[in-house]
Amino acid sequence: MNLIKQKNIILKSSREFLADAIFPDSEEKLPLIIFVHGYKGYKDWGAWELMGEKFAKAGFYFVKFNFSHNGTTIDNPNDFADLEAFGQNNYSKELDDLEVVINHFKNQKEVDSNKIILLGHSRGGGISIIKASENKSISKLITVASVSTLDRFPKNEAFENWEKKGVYFVENARTKQKMPHYFQFYQNFEINKERFDVEKACKILRIPSLYIHGSNDESVQQSHSENLHLWTKDSQLKIIENAGHSFGSKEPWESDSLPKELDEVIEVCIGF
Repeated sequence: MNLIKQKNIILKSSREFLADAIFPDSEEKLPLIIFVHGYKGYKDWGAWELMGEKFAKAGFYFVKFNFSHNGTTIDNPNDFADLEAFGQNNYSKELDDLEVVINHFKNQKEVDSNKIILLGHSRGGGISIIKASENKSISKLITVASVSTLDRFPKNEAFENWEKKGVYFVENARTKQKMPHYFQFYQNFEINKERFDVEKACKILRIPSLYIHGSNDESVQQSHSENLHLWTKDSQLKIIENAGHSFGSKEPWESDSLPKELDEVIEVCIGF
């Protein structure tokens, strides 16, 4: 099967960001899957490219993108080259970016605009749930290792220090960079608290939803996806035994085949 790859398409919301499309050379209109990365993620992390190829071979038009304020740049899509932008990120910006991605790709000639699926990983799962509850063009929702709340901020003394100093830093375990989070992130959450309520969004959903989680997730407990399933009317829950937060994938991913846990995730998604 011939796959068509369009790499580093420039899109724009509050600033420019990049997206990739992978799809089969086909006469038929294809269902669109938009992959939404998580915190400290980006479109070319780990085995996401191989994941895209597998979806494309199964007959999907697969899109992955970098959030505009995820710390990558147009020239450096695989590095956190702009930590200032990272610090200025918030959930409103991510939802705006995702809206731009949906509107751009649903109008491509190869895409069946009646079949648009959001696939969110980790924090991107929470963002996907909010978006699916707001945007009527989304026909199905899948999350993997998703959070069930976007209120994931420092508490108590750490919060007071953040408010006082206006910034706190998280070390990136892989790159050792100190990544800033400005207090505007929390302020944006407070102002939009009702909009960013994942439980409320789940209860509004009227589309088929699938929540996947690894039983050994070291970052987000399995109970998060159990909650999502409980709150969503038309939903399924799938636990992948012994899988961690990224389902066997890591950065850099040097194999040309998928990790078996991630491969199982994709099989479950395709079935759904």
